[in-house]
Amino acid sequence: MQLIVVSGRSGSGKTVALRVLEDLGYYCVDNLPVNLLPQLIVSVESQYDKLAVSIDVRNLPAQADRLENLLSQVRNEGRVKFSSFFFDADNATLLKRYGESRRLHPLSRNKLSLDEAIREETHLLAPLSSTADLRIDTTNLSIHDLSELIKTRVLGKKENELVLVFESFGFKYGIPKDADFVFDARFLPNPHWIPELKPFTGKDEPVANYLSSQPDVMLFIQQIENMLGTWLPHLERNNRSYVTVGIGCTGGQHRSVFIAERLASAFRLLGKNVQIRHRTLDKRSNSA
Repeated sequence: MQLIVVSGRSGSGKTVALRVLEDLGYYCVDNLPVNLLPQLIVSVESQYDKLAVSIDVRNLPAQADRLENLLSQVRNEGRVKFSSFFFDADNATLLKRYGESRRLHPLSRNKLSLDEAIREETHLLAPLSSTADLRIDTTNLSIHDLSELIKTRVLGKKENELVLVFESFGFKYGIPKDADFVFDARFLPNPHWIPELKPFTGKDEPVANYLSSQPDVMLFIQQIENMLGTWLPHLERNNRSYVTVGIGCTGGQHRSVFIAERLASAFRLLGKNVQIRHRTLDKRSNSA
């Protein structure tokens, strides 16, 4: 059986994720008390080969170690292929979404303000966030974008195979929360200051030719390749499902895009399951 546990802060996209997984053929259970997860697996495994469960902050056990023990028990079940997804967004975005929906935060019933409830939820969900196989930051994602991203992550993954995700971004728009590793390319030569290159992106040949001719750029790429090549086998042996590598430059248009593309190509040649995302470019194309 394939099992995906969906968790995250309220308002971050868990409901959307569960709908997408249901469309992909998963039997979905919303807001299951964590203590019931082992019994649920036993009761449905003869009927369904794909199960997705959403965990709400209200259904967590009182003791954090109880939660960790339960999930470790499920993860170590030989008959269950376990992955966990954690959804999040920045506090300002969550506040805005709650203001627009006029829904009550699950922890507001404890006489907390919305801002206090969001911060308390962050603390309570820390064990789930820190152990998630895949973290998705939905701050700048529309419902459509999030749906497509989830489909890509789920359908682009073979059973028991680690997916290596390269994600370019611009530091001026914030560091992606879903990255396991972040590399800063802002010190490298910047095509932005060359008038004939400024309109292009790191995916275009003129920018690619320029950056390929810069020794520091190519050394930077080589050293990232070496680092990832050294530690990926350890992550694979640790049953990691996803590793997200963030590459950032100032605006997310030239250097980070070029480097992410080069790294993706290099690891594809090594036979790795690679996915790529350009946060700034994707955002611009969706708003065009």
